[in-house]
Amino acid sequence: MRAQATEFLRALRRHRESGASGASGASGAGAPGGGTGAGASAAGRAAPPADDVDAVRALRRAARRISGTLHTFQPLLDASWAEEMRPELAWLSGTLALEHAYASRLERLLQALHRLSGSAAFPAPRPMGRAAATVPAGVSAPARPASPDRGSLTVGAAKAGALLDRQLTLARTRAHSTALQALGSSRFHAVADKVALLASEVPLRVTGRPGRGPAPATSGPGPGTAPFDLRPLAAAAEERLTDAVTALPLVAAGSPYNAQALVHGLSPDPAPHPQDAPWHQVRLLLRLHRYALEALAGADAGDTGDAGDAGDTEVAVDVRLLAAGEALDRHRDASEAAAAAAQAARTPRIAPATAYALGVLHADQRHEVEAARYAFQHSWRKEPIRLP
Repeated sequence: MRAQATEFLRALRRHRESGASGASGASGAGAPGGGTGAGASAAGRAAPPADDVDAVRALRRAARRISGTLHTFQPLLDASWAEEMRPELAWLSGTLALEHAYASRLERLLQALHRLSGSAAFPAPRPMGRAAATVPAGVSAPARPASPDRGSLTVGAAKAGALLDRQLTLARTRAHSTALQALGSSRFHAVADKVALLASEVPLRVTGRPGRGPAPATSGPGPGTAPFDLRPLAAAAEERLTDAVTALPLVAAGSPYNAQALVHGLSPDPAPHPQDAPWHQVRLLLRLHRYALEALAGADAGDTGDAGDAGDTEVAVDVRLLAAGEALDRHRDASEAAAAAAQAARTPRIAPATAYALGVLHADQRHEVEAARYAFQHSWRKEPIRLP
């Protein structure tokens, strides 16, 4: 956790330095809203520099990892401190993730429309990340060439792309304003102060070594030490993951056509898809399991007296976990994209051709969901292979 807290503070410093240059106005001490209205168009806003985008991504990643470690090893930590920190870190990582999520969703849906229709007549996705820093404000990304094997884009698909662009760009702009307000709020500065304390000392609950007997009176949570046996809690995290995976319908995963999923997605009910919730839960548990393995590797390095920070320790990578995690990430992206297409299809007074195009797009993304489930069960059933 100290290593991740240090990474959090390093990313915060990078973010403030990039904001101080005046390129984006998104520094941690910026004014709420950053001068961007909730309904403003992203095309008329200067793209944030690549350093600022990378710093925000690093902030989000460090906050997520600290929160996950707190969740797994909470019995060893000060109860009141951990219970107060976890929701704040979850709020921060969730708020910072929204803008990137909307941009990725729009790009995914427009690429799917292009693939299904073979034309680029619909709006091109907004540039993201490092690409955003190289595109001048107000200049759209170049359109993709049309496929020579298909006809021109239908009117319905073109209007569907324009509708998705309006809705998701508006959502992305609002998420950007929300992130700026969060990074300039007293709530964020309180979280940053607590993370700064965490970088020097982890607030532990007891001084004993569970499973190893009482610790010497001189032992403590100093750098390079591991006063606790983390393995029982890490094993509990792995057991929760295994139980959740066992409850999944892996035999049926990868069905070429899931009629129930398609009917529910296009129904008037805007509630999240009931089939996806268990898979999203497995994705979160898999992430917690990976973080626990990283913590174990750092503790082992401290026990053996290896030099360097625990965050710099080379961790053996389980190829199966990596492949399963990538499949579940694709599952989440496709599921959220399908939900966005279904929500756009519920827009009042749209043309039948537009609704039809959105329905085809929704079905395509639900097929991507089934493919991701099949890829997960195919990866999970393999024997673990660990790379040094």
